[in-house]
Amino acid sequence: MQKPNLAVLLLVFLFAFSLACSHRPSDEAIAKDIQQKIAADPDTKDANVTITSKDGDVTLSGNAGSPAAREKAGQIAKAEPGVSMVDNEIAVQQAAMPAPAETAPSAAPAQAAPVQAPPPAPVEKPKPQPIVIPAGTVMDVRLGQALSSKTAQPGDTFTGTLAEPIVVNGKTVVPSGASVAGKVVDAKSKGKVKGDAKLQLAATSITIRGKQYQIQATMAGLSEKGKGKRTAVTTGGGAAGGALIGGLAGGGKGAGIGALLGAGVGFAGGAFTGNKQIELPAESQLSFTLSAPLRLGPPADAGE
Repeated sequence: MQKPNLAVLLLVFLFAFSLACSHRPSDEAIAKDIQQKIAADPDTKDANVTITSKDGDVTLSGNAGSPAAREKAGQIAKAEPGVSMVDNEIAVQQAAMPAPAETAPSAAPAQAAPVQAPPPAPVEKPKPQPIVIPAGTVMDVRLGQALSSKTAQPGDTFTGTLAEPIVVNGKTVVPSGASVAGKVVDAKSKGKVKGDAKLQLAATSITIRGKQYQIQATMAGLSEKGKGKRTAVTTGGGAAGGALIGGLAGGGKGAGIGALLGAGVGFAGGAFTGNKQIELPAESQLSFTLSAPLRLGPPADAGE
């Protein structure tokens, strides 16, 4: 049996190779088919892959979201008919992390309500000061009943009214007509003290617009009618507790009762001398001197 001719074998090989080449898909068809399969596969559909093919050598480029997607794209290319080699250059690109939600700007802090200044404190009017009638002020008192050294006894009381208003700092603080009460301090009938009669009086209270004030006022002597307002001034000092002593002129109501001697010290400590009983008719006007200050209420209480 003859050995096959080498030329015949070569001819058969070339024929087979030519036949195979004539049935292999074109590079364009290979790239297109791989592209479609990658886009349809669930694992690689999101990959961004570019396919090139030349003489059955396929190159994959682009990016995939994970290593598994890259590997799967390479497998699809290798399984494609007509592909002789695959160069997988797909880069793995992790999906970008979602940007953190922007934090909503915090609400602007509420503005504090403006602090209101406290209302100004009401201005207090100065309190009115009490009225003080100084010691030494002379009060003219009109007796409400008759008094006699013959019948009066120490401790007996008498009443009267203020004959003239009392003025302090140019203002009337006690009106005329204010009620005055007093007592007999000493009384001696004629003949019991070397023939002289004695009558000593003191004013103990005064009522001003319904309010009674205790006072200390000694009798200074008789006062004359019609001398006007009695101003609160201090008279000359002398023996406290002046007395009317004897020699008062007997006569009618309101008559002159004697000459004031008193050793030149004014009403305080004044004395009347003579040899008769002391008779003071009702409405006789006597002067009393305050021996201690008289403190009244504020002007409103004093009737200002």
